[in-house]
Amino acid sequence: MSETLDLAIELIRRPSVTPEDAGCQALLMERLAAAGFDNQPMRFGEVDNFWSRRGSQGPLFCFAGHTDVVPPGPLEEWQSDPFSPEIRDGVLFGRGAADMKGSIAAMVTAVERFVAIHPDHQGSIAFLITSDEEGPATHGTVKVVEALQARGERIDWCLVGEPSSTERVGDVVKNGRRGSLGARLRVHGIQGHVAYPHLARNPVHQALPALAELVAVQWDRGNEFFPPTTLQISNIHAGTGATNVIPGTLEVVFNLRFSTETDEHQIRETVEEILDRHGLDYSIDWNLSGNPFLTPAGELVEATREAIREVAGIETELSTTGGTSDGRFIAPTGAQVVELGPVNATIHKVNECASVDDLDSLSAIYERMLERLLG
Repeated sequence: MSETLDLAIELIRRPSVTPEDAGCQALLMERLAAAGFDNQPMRFGEVDNFWSRRGSQGPLFCFAGHTDVVPPGPLEEWQSDPFSPEIRDGVLFGRGAADMKGSIAAMVTAVERFVAIHPDHQGSIAFLITSDEEGPATHGTVKVVEALQARGERIDWCLVGEPSSTERVGDVVKNGRRGSLGARLRVHGIQGHVAYPHLARNPVHQALPALAELVAVQWDRGNEFFPPTTLQISNIHAGTGATNVIPGTLEVVFNLRFSTETDEHQIRETVEEILDRHGLDYSIDWNLSGNPFLTPAGELVEATREAIREVAGIETELSTTGGTSDGRFIAPTGAQVVELGPVNATIHKVNECASVDDLDSLSAIYERMLERLLG
């Protein structure tokens, strides 16, 4: 087995379901210390994180990732135990193989080879690893970044190992992400008997015209990097379950994924203006998961493109689609951020897997990036 595969297997064997780390970070820090890194465990609340750095000068290249994984789901639906990794037909199966223990293994082995060849490399290399990416993400990367900023430690280039690829490693690289703004809307009415509607006020009936207007809003047209902003209603609940009771409250949960053409304040103002105009008695709670970010053409994007071209022999596609990632906490510091990892077809699914050859290719791509930027 390759060193990358061997390390990926060791990580998958540790059942690190959010926010548990299950010893993954101790294993990683041991490997990094042997390669000359200074390790700093950083625990916030119940979450284990660590910051590990080799070198004291700039520029600083940071590998960012997470050791936590989502729950495996129904064990009987897995072809093998999700935390007892198996290789079948050149494919590694296990929870975290693609998201993202395979990426972390590739990062570590790439760095080990690079520093063995370049013990006096330019600048610095760092790892920012958390066990809180798949969960609330309140005591993970965001807290580490705050600590780094407080002491004036600045990341110049950041590679997040999220599974970005679609058909083969390197075909898609995320150079940005849309913002995510969630809302929980409660429309207040008056409960009553359906036979006496004049004695009640149905919040469902009142809210429907406003909701129809909300979903029809054209927030923006997007731009060359981002698709247009979209709103999706994900949950609606009202009533007691009885057919003869007018509900007293309607609850609607919705989310907007927004581009750089729109900001949080514009969205909130538009939504609340529509609700007010329809005369609703309502309350609304907003939750901003992250603002959009974009890394345009520059040193990091070009180094990524060239490394993929050299190792995989393909031209990569830059994309900002998909959900959020911890890149949303790092990009606002001024860092250039890209996301590059394994094929994402099986992430968060039963029988999650990653091609063994892809993991080795990924490690080679990461090493080439270091060569171009710090070699």
